[in-house]
Amino acid sequence: MRFRRPLDEEPEMNLIPLIDVMLIVLIFLAVSTTYARFAELQIELPRADAAKTQNRPNEIQIGITADGRVAIDRALTPFTDAAAFAEVLQRAAKGRDNPLLVINADAQAPHQSVINVMEAARLAGLARISFATQRQSAAAGK
Repeated sequence: MRFRRPLDEEPEMNLIPLIDVMLIVLIFLAVSTTYARFAELQIELPRADAAKTQNRPNEIQIGITADGRVAIDRALTPFTDAAAFAEVLQRAAKGRDNPLLVINADAQAPHQSVINVMEAARLAGLARISFATQRQSAAAGK
């Protein structure tokens, strides 16, 4: 009987096909990745001059209290849903040319209340929105 002699060479693994497959997977991932762009909220901050007050007939003042109640031009208005509130905003804007919606929200007001008012403004077609703030020095004196 003739037996084969054991080979002194160790088997080697060819890594080149593995590297090729990994590069193809990497290219596939790079091509199929989606890059999301986040929408930016453009806010027009109000300018104030303490020496003079201005009469602004094109402004609609919206007040939001700390407990989420909403007032339009100092009249408390119930907020049931965005569509119903949009109708109220349209009535308030009637007769005004391109009105500016000024949101006066309490610092402790729920974020959702402010978003609800902004959604109603969008439904009402009011594109100009501003947020009222107060100076830091005036807030510290209270």
